[in-house]
Amino acid sequence: MPSPPALAFSTDNCTIGRAMAVLGERWTFVVVREVANGIRRFDDMRRHTGMPRQVLTDRLALLVEHDILRRVAYREEGQRERHEYRLTDKGFGLFPVIIAVAEWGDRHYADDDGPPVEFAHRDCGAQVEVTVHCTEGHAITQPRDVVTRPGPGIRPFDA
Repeated sequence: MPSPPALAFSTDNCTIGRAMAVLGERWTFVVVREVANGIRRFDDMRRHTGMPRQVLTDRLALLVEHDILRRVAYREEGQRERHEYRLTDKGFGLFPVIIAVAEWGDRHYADDDGPPVEFAHRDCGAQVEVTVHCTEGHAITQPRDVVTRPGPGIRPFDA
């Protein structure tokens, strides 16, 4: 059996690996979900998710460091200044990923009565879904219709 062609190339600059280094830990995507759902304050996030305080602190710092979230100061009367978190443009770029993960989870892990959340188009109310298509506009409906090929940043693997 011949070796897969991908074995000839390095994974040192893999963009999937780099993205997962930021997003790959379970709680990180939970934080993004919370902020996307309008839960922007630390105590509200902690209470809503049950996430340990230090884990939430670390995840928020990571997401701010990578410009996925930004901190916005607020002060309630008689209280010290605190921060809430908002998605940046880079953070909003994760919406197709969030929707794709939700679709996959809905298909494989939803309770018998269905998924707990749906994504709807604000203007018409129709359910939102992720579609895959090539740059020529052809719809890709079968995963086996997609192949990988070396990109402009590919590097040879040094064994």
